[in-house]
Amino acid sequence: MCERCAFQTLNCSRGTTRRSVLALGAGLAGLFASRLTALAKESKNPPPKPENVLTPEQALARLMKGNERYVHGVTKRHDFIAERESLTTGQNPYAGILSCADSRIAPEYAFDSARGDLFVVRVAGNFLNANNLASFEYAVDVLKTPLLMVLGHESCGAIQAAITSLRDKTSLPGHLPSLVSALAPAVTAATPLPGDMLENATRENVRQNVAALKGASPILDAAVAAKRVHVVGGIYRLKTGQIEIVA
Repeated sequence: MCERCAFQTLNCSRGTTRRSVLALGAGLAGLFASRLTALAKESKNPPPKPENVLTPEQALARLMKGNERYVHGVTKRHDFIAERESLTTGQNPYAGILSCADSRIAPEYAFDSARGDLFVVRVAGNFLNANNLASFEYAVDVLKTPLLMVLGHESCGAIQAAITSLRDKTSLPGHLPSLVSALAPAVTAATPLPGDMLENATRENVRQNVAALKGASPILDAAVAAKRVHVVGGIYRLKTGQIEIVA
C-alpha cells in the first residue's frame, strides 16, 4: 500500500498520485461512454442486409429452412465476393447461435447461411458464461438480432467428460475442470432420468442454457419480455445434419 496516495496499484512505486488515478478513471469512463454513443449511431444506420430485418418468428422459420436445405444437400450458392461491400458498413445478423466448439458442428453450414447472417459464439459444451452472455447482449441490444439459439449436439465430448468425471469423482487435467463445473448442473439433473445418460444430459444442458439466456438481466430478459427476441434450443443430429428443436 502506498502511503502517498493510499491506492494499492503497481504504479504507486513510480509516483502515481491519487489525482492522476482519478483522472485516468474519468478518462476511461469518457472513452467508454463515447464508444456506446458511437455504437448507438451505428445501429441507426440503414441495415447492410435488409433481408435480415425479421421478426423472431420469421428468423426461426428462415433458420430452419436453411437447415432443411442443408439436410437435403441443396444449399444455396453464396457469393461471398458480392456481399463484402455491404458488410464493410456493419452487420445485422438475424440469429445468434450458442454452439459447441466441436469441429463437426458448423452453424454457418448447418443453417446454410451467408456471411453477416449469424452471430456465432462457440465453447465446448455450449454453455452460458459471462463472456458469451455479453456477446449476445451486444447482438441483441446493438445489432438488433431477433433470435437466439442454444445449439447442442449428439455425442458431445465435453458433456461425456463431465459425466465421467462426476460419476468417477476424478479430476481432469489443466483447465478442463472448468468445463465440468459449468456442465455439472445439467448432468446432475439428468442423472435420475430413464434412458441414455448422454442424450438426457445434452437435452438438459440446452434447456438450462435457454432458460439462462431468457432470464439474463438487464438486457436479454427485457427483450424477451417485450417479444423483441425469442430464445430457443436445438440439438444437431450427426448422421443427418438435422436440427431438432427441443426448447
